[in-house]
Amino acid sequence: MLGKLLKGTALVVVGALVALTLTGFGVINMFTSWFQGSQVDRSQPVMLKSIQDIKQFHAAVGNFEVLLDIEDEAGWVPGFIAGRRTLFVGAGTVNSYVDFSGFADGDLNLSPDGKSLTIRLPEAKLDKPNLNHDRSGIYDQDRGIIERIADAIETPEQKQFYMMAETKMAAAAQESELLKQATENTKSMLIGTFGSVGLEVKFI
Repeated sequence: MLGKLLKGTALVVVGALVALTLTGFGVINMFTSWFQGSQVDRSQPVMLKSIQDIKQFHAAVGNFEVLLDIEDEAGWVPGFIAGRRTLFVGAGTVNSYVDFSGFADGDLNLSPDGKSLTIRLPEAKLDKPNLNHDRSGIYDQDRGIIERIADAIETPEQKQFYMMAETKMAAAAQESELLKQATENTKSMLIGTFGSVGLEVKFI
């Protein structure tokens, strides 16, 4: 009995030594590499579909964040049975720009002596909010028993929260100083641009 035990132990030790030796020579790694999977990229080349001329000067960017606190009640049913309260964090940016394609006849007037330029600047506008999906999402959620069962069967839709966050962000941007700042930045850019060729800029 003791002899068999010693024999078995010796075989294990020898096997371990052989494995270490083969590893040192790279034999085991060679065999392992034969069975490793590989990834083949058969994607099509990126195609340029179109090029658009940009006639907008993006003059200012506002960073916004909103915390939505939305509660869906189920009438007379207690909240622990049915209902949902969601805390959603929305974070993103809103660009403010001036569209130079809006210039009409008479909006750019060079003085007779060629030393000054009078500009009627188009009003600054706001782009649609651009939500950062890495920083936006459900922060916390309390659900009733019915909602927990339903969520286990089907993943709840979060699109409504993103749309609500965008709507509130757009309204906040409209009420902020973003448009005013965009106008001032655009004026500074035009003054610098035309000033470099010796023109004095006036705005009306």
